[in-house]
Amino acid sequence: MLQAIGLTSTPRRDRPPAVDDLSFEARPGTVTALLGSRGSGKTTALRLMLELEPGRGITYFRGRPLHRIAHPPREVGVLLGDVPGHPSRTLRGQMRMLCAANGLPVARADELVRTVGLAGLERRRIGTLPIGADRRLGLAAALLGTPHTLLLDEPAAGLSAPESAWLHELLRAHAAEGGTVLYTTEDPKDAAGNADRVVTLDGGRLVADQDAVEFARTRLRPRVVVRTPHAARLAAVVTQEARAARRSVEVVAEDGNRLSVYGSDCAAVGDAAFRHGVPIHRLADERGGDGGTVQARRTRKSEDAGESETPAASPPGAGDTTKEGRRRRRGAGRRPMRSPLRPLRYELHRLLGVPSTPLVMAAALLVSVTLALLLGRGGRAELPAVLTGWPALSPLPPAALGAGLLGAFSFGEEYRYPALTTGRGAVPRRPGLLLAKLGVAAVVALALGALVVAADLTALRFVYGGELIPVPKNWPTLSASWLGLVVGCAWAGVLGAGVFRAAAAGVAAVLAVPVAFVPLMQKVLSGPSVRSAAGLPARLREFAGPQWSPALDRWLAGALRVVAQPAGVALSLTLTGLLCAYVFTGLRRKARW
Repeated sequence: MLQAIGLTSTPRRDRPPAVDDLSFEARPGTVTALLGSRGSGKTTALRLMLELEPGRGITYFRGRPLHRIAHPPREVGVLLGDVPGHPSRTLRGQMRMLCAANGLPVARADELVRTVGLAGLERRRIGTLPIGADRRLGLAAALLGTPHTLLLDEPAAGLSAPESAWLHELLRAHAAEGGTVLYTTEDPKDAAGNADRVVTLDGGRLVADQDAVEFARTRLRPRVVVRTPHAARLAAVVTQEARAARRSVEVVAEDGNRLSVYGSDCAAVGDAAFRHGVPIHRLADERGGDGGTVQARRTRKSEDAGESETPAASPPGAGDTTKEGRRRRRGAGRRPMRSPLRPLRYELHRLLGVPSTPLVMAAALLVSVTLALLLGRGGRAELPAVLTGWPALSPLPPAALGAGLLGAFSFGEEYRYPALTTGRGAVPRRPGLLLAKLGVAAVVALALGALVVAADLTALRFVYGGELIPVPKNWPTLSASWLGLVVGCAWAGVLGAGVFRAAAAGVAAVLAVPVAFVPLMQKVLSGPSVRSAAGLPARLREFAGPQWSPALDRWLAGALRVVAQPAGVALSLTLTGLLCAYVFTGLRRKARW
């Protein structure tokens, strides 16, 4: 059971709250409609329930508030607007990435794709999906964790009648398995025809909480629906008799041979047709207009059957639908959600599921090979600069820039195309997710750095000859410096984008190292009072006491020489500062909530 108690949003700019002291229940085994006109507070109410909006009140999902639920996607399935995700990601890639975030096997993604009728569209990119396929994908994402409760914000908006019927059949099947369904709508006819209970809002306040039949009887305009081959003649007859009897009757001609008669009943219309010899093919009382028939209500589970504690199975669905092409308004306050249950698997799916990753790597390889050939032609550049494609005018080599850009994308895309949060809220800042991003970024940077050097060396030997391009004797030290640079740039991109919530900020953090910090470090380290780090291993050995092998001594000395370079010092300080800022902003956000 869903219980909303005293939900009140925080007012803004001296305006009344969008939701004011809202309390209601949505029982398991039923479909509940949250009805209200635009601006009545429906979406804000859902966001308050999901703790995505600042305010007061609490919502219990089977007796527990959302922040007390260990794995919210396994208890509550949410669809707020379009499916959050990178538009270039394929449908299958999106679902598998969400499976990794929820700790589910990838087979669950394929199962739900078939369940919602998207089989055959697995390789389509999210940005090219038709309207209905987007809604189906959103429902598949909401059902991914087999939740007990579904919260949907106007799921049928923009859908045709057959598509809307498919959607409500799916929701009805979920409720029939014991689940709880709550969806918002602006259409009273939709609420009367497809819900078991209707909760009506006006100005953020509760107006009525009624059974759907009672709602239709008391709040919707009744009418008589007539089908006859002589619709125009019957309309004239009914209107003429109503005038003679001084009754207020309105006759509306609809498609083809159909009439809607307001202010009368079946007996009066039938008697009028009989007296004038007008044949009738259909005669029925309705409330709520088209599709709002209430007299033939579906049999629903009794409310006294008790609350079901078994998560609902995924309901079947078939048919085709189209996409709602608008974004929902977002609230200012956002609560951080939990990290992916499988952060490493999630990060790998996120990285490999978009075309930007291979494009950036290919561009870095191509530019580096081109620069290496141009630098090698003159014969004046140093061999390390030639092998890395690093001209003196460039602040960083292409491989380091590419690694930094990919690192910046790792957090930048989380904020631009959020997939970890149900309401496009703040990206999780748990250590597991950060470590996964740093680890994957380091592996990608190492691979890119090695590929660039190998490609540059191969191209140089092919063009200029192998005897003119020897392998340097100090290649271990050069390799360590080179790989440390690309990994450091990748990490700077990850942390910069994580702190400032944008990929551009991550790239700026990468470029700030050679442009601003390296010249500063060169001035500081060139001062007369600076003590050399060359003898640090010996001093450490004397201080620590135990002796280590000469080989380890040489490796430690080499590593310290690399780190002691101005670029190494600047990069180390930058990473340390960004990491501290990342931790500080995460703690401050927790304190705010």
